[in-house]
Amino acid sequence: MTCVAERSQEQAVVDLKARAKSLRRHVLRMAEVVGQGYAGQGLGIADLLAVLYFHEMRYDAVRLDWPDRDRFVLSIGHYSIGLYAALAEAGVFPIEELDTYGMDGSRLEMSGSEATPGFEMTGGSLGHGLSQAVGMALGVRLDGRESRVFNLLSDGELQEGSTWEAAMAGAHYRLDNLFAFIDCNGQQADGPPYKIMNSEPVQEKWAAFGWHTQRVDGNDISAILSAIDLALEVHDQPHAIILDTMMGRGVPLFEQREKNHFIRIEPNEWHIAREQLEVGTP
Repeated sequence: MTCVAERSQEQAVVDLKARAKSLRRHVLRMAEVVGQGYAGQGLGIADLLAVLYFHEMRYDAVRLDWPDRDRFVLSIGHYSIGLYAALAEAGVFPIEELDTYGMDGSRLEMSGSEATPGFEMTGGSLGHGLSQAVGMALGVRLDGRESRVFNLLSDGELQEGSTWEAAMAGAHYRLDNLFAFIDCNGQQADGPPYKIMNSEPVQEKWAAFGWHTQRVDGNDISAILSAIDLALEVHDQPHAIILDTMMGRGVPLFEQREKNHFIRIEPNEWHIAREQLEVGTP
């Protein structure tokens, strides 16, 4: 017999998988309209964004400056295509606005900024997101609020010294309202991170800096939910959840490419990508 709580959890996973697939549709829509873009990152991180925006985070899609909101800090500005999909799906701005992605005068630039509704910081110049997330987490705690700060950064971004300064500060201040999700997809602009500047073993390094650490499959919604639940039971430490993800997840045409940092394909191939997404698992 399956208890009510188990059924509820199973249904939550089903619903979040459907959300993630919807986010991936939006990502493909944006990339196709402009003919190129950071679709690989948006597809790869859709599962985490579905969990955060449609299960875990407290926010108000109408009153974006609600003081008690949870904050999502996108350190990796070029991942904005994925965040735009989540914000539109959540009702922060119209879904139709996604068609302006990357165009002159659009609020949806390829690297997002605070001009976009729902963005907490301007990304693009990597290595600054965790520092700002630490400041936000410390600030809301000093204000006596229970808000949490969720920061998404990348494996390539671990090559930035400022990231580790922020990691040291987060542990020093025992910011248990701070969650760092490190997207380890094995790619950056110039090649695999281990060839550019190896950051492994990632989990052991975060633990050595005083963070509560876990490493999970970042394209497994159940695993992400379990990791967050476990983190919530740990106090007096910030939380680092390392996500092993696949760039282009859900679209074999992209998954099989050697390089997915910036996707360009022939105009007649976008329909193949859409069809592959629809026939794949949610």
